[in-house]
Amino acid sequence: MEAVPKHTTMAIKSYTNQAHMLVKNYLLADPFVPYTSILGGILACKVVYDLTDLFSCVYIKTYPSLTKFQRVDWNNRGISTTHAIFISAMSLYFVFWSDLFSDPQLSGLIVFRSSTLSTSGLGVSLGYFFSDLAMTLWQYPALGGMEYVIHHILSGIAVAYSMFTREAQLYTYMVLISEVTTPEIHLRWYLDTAGMKQSIAYLINGIIIFIGWLIARVLLFGYMFYHVFLHYDQVIKMHTFGFILVFGVPSALGILNMMWFGKIIKGLMKTIAKRRSPTKEVEGEH
Repeated sequence: MEAVPKHTTMAIKSYTNQAHMLVKNYLLADPFVPYTSILGGILACKVVYDLTDLFSCVYIKTYPSLTKFQRVDWNNRGISTTHAIFISAMSLYFVFWSDLFSDPQLSGLIVFRSSTLSTSGLGVSLGYFFSDLAMTLWQYPALGGMEYVIHHILSGIAVAYSMFTREAQLYTYMVLISEVTTPEIHLRWYLDTAGMKQSIAYLINGIIIFIGWLIARVLLFGYMFYHVFLHYDQVIKMHTFGFILVFGVPSALGILNMMWFGKIIKGLMKTIAKRRSPTKEVEGEH
């Protein structure tokens, strides 16, 4: 095996150092983190879309028989599910485990605390909201009605403001915990599309959606407003627009969540009633 020439080794080392400096001084430099993370989020959406399509073609038997639109919807839900898992994990970490917003010894008010990681996480999420909103408008209203458009616009504005100003990132992550229910919602659609609406998995998933929605999109929103009340002396020091967002966006999303929660309850009751009706028919024959 021939030794690598010294000048080649030096050239490789030089290029490596330049790449490292480029990433450190530009892509990951504090002023550029929001833009880099947004771009990363958009590119990640494209990659996940293609991987979902590839995986489904190989391993999902019913996928080839779906219409073109159903495939778009299927793959788009793959993006949404991946984002939900990512941002839910980030949100749970920052809200319940990280010292960034919980350690009283840290300097600065809670509403003004941030880090490179917390800012980049919001950027990736904003990249997803941009991508999903564009997809929803492109296929409107097939991928979702006006309530989905409103949800994404409000979420995008709140996330963008929190990311660029570094204000109220704690409350932004509290609201984003609600994304923990998204994978179950999409699984419900997948099971329905795959012809498994009568399966026990569909019923169990419906119960999990009900419990998860109650905790993450109803009770947790109440906890967020309670936290704002306890730290109102800090919240009042935010910029006026940020102050309005802290109260306005969660309130609007909370109303949407309650509307959807009503539909979830009706759907779950309907599923349970359908599973009980065959039993009643058999008992009647006897």
